[in-house]
Amino acid sequence: MTLSASPSTTAGLASVVIYSGGMDSYTVLHRALREGYEVHALSFDYGQRHARELEVAARVCHHLGVSHQVVDIRAIHGLIDASALTDARRELPEGDYAEENLTATVVPNRNMILLSLAIAKAVNIGAERVDYGAHGGDHVLYPDCRPEFVEAMNTVAGIANFEAVEIHTPYLYASKAEILADGLAMGLDYADTWTCYRGDELACGRCGSCRERLAAFATNGVDDPLPYAAPGRVTP
Repeated sequence: MTLSASPSTTAGLASVVIYSGGMDSYTVLHRALREGYEVHALSFDYGQRHARELEVAARVCHHLGVSHQVVDIRAIHGLIDASALTDARRELPEGDYAEENLTATVVPNRNMILLSLAIAKAVNIGAERVDYGAHGGDHVLYPDCRPEFVEAMNTVAGIANFEAVEIHTPYLYASKAEILADGLAMGLDYADTWTCYRGDELACGRCGSCRERLAAFATNGVDDPLPYAAPGRVTP
């Protein structure tokens, strides 16, 4: 499955990229740059336990010279704290990425909230599209990463303002391994990403997000450049 975007020129076109600092959004960010878009990276602090991803995002954008805004929406934390990702009192599940053990990590309505704010920024600066990294591996677990959600939000984005905005999800039907393969083909260094659901000094290697990442690297036959506290064994 070939996904890599060839370098192209889209002079005058701009995209707001929802950029968490993770693998998927990191690849989406670089893909938009390769396509020739003027990229405006947008990150969100919503009280996530793994806020370290925001530090990684800021560092990457500074290195690339990409416009980067971190939006503090922690005021809504009490509305979305029924998740192990936003409530430190809840047990963070470990094990492979699957519905039966990771439902606790669903943050209520997260992508609709983030997309709404990103669309507003796109309209405000005259950007034609919003990019975000929903992918096929998320469909079973996260309702706001499913194709039906993206299609409906695209419809809303086309009528909610006088200027239509496209929601662009280049990896909507791709696996994590396929996204990684695309990024590796672009020469990307995934040491500049953070995936772990914990915000510790080292990635834990045990949470579902770490396990999915490690499996993607194993499938591609390359070593993950991130150091892990306890990576364990994964099956490609």
